[in-house]
Amino acid sequence: MKTRIGYSAWVAGVVQFFAVHWFVESAWARPYSWARNNISDLGNAHCALQSDPEPRYICSPEHAAMNASFIALGTLLVVGTALTGALWRRGSTSTVTRLLLAGAGVGFVLAGLAPADVHENQHVLGALLIMGTGNIGLLLTGTRLAADVPVPLRRLTTLLGITALTAFGLFLSGHYLGLGMGGMERVAAFPLLAWALVVGSRGLLPQKTRTPGTAPEMPVARTPQGQ
Repeated sequence: MKTRIGYSAWVAGVVQFFAVHWFVESAWARPYSWARNNISDLGNAHCALQSDPEPRYICSPEHAAMNASFIALGTLLVVGTALTGALWRRGSTSTVTRLLLAGAGVGFVLAGLAPADVHENQHVLGALLIMGTGNIGLLLTGTRLAADVPVPLRRLTTLLGITALTAFGLFLSGHYLGLGMGGMERVAAFPLLAWALVVGSRGLLPQKTRTPGTAPEMPVARTPQGQ
């Protein structure tokens, strides 16, 4: 039951985030761009021309909703990571991996509590926790999932971690590869959310289980009657 609550927390956190993201960006008078705008722009408290790292005008009427969503997402990511112990292998490496993932949750909470145009340093720290600490945790997760987790899902986890960390490096260096500043930031930030949604949804589906150490039943040959 505890594990299912953890999976539910992940799914709820990610779904509400993208729902609020759509709502808040829709409220912009000047169209919000996934390529030109940072995710954090949605939570900025004031209307102003922003020059760093790319010139853009920011005015987010529903910024309070976005910041509340950041906080909710971060909290639910931490809750999910804490309650899904059955998903992981045992050992100190798994504990460290889960702490790194939880760090991403803390980063989202910090980003929501400290909008970029109000408390920039705290907000940047939150972003580093999300895209740095969190993505390192995502990469390590590929090798720390429990033995009953399908191999394709483990490989996907590792691939997402590599993609996110690579994108984070490109984002920091200003190499956007045609995706724009906001596009590259999303490639760095969203793989973790996609992973949480996929793994959480899988965990909530009915699973065929077998008691460890027991062999599957073999069909018994029957001798035809009358012989």
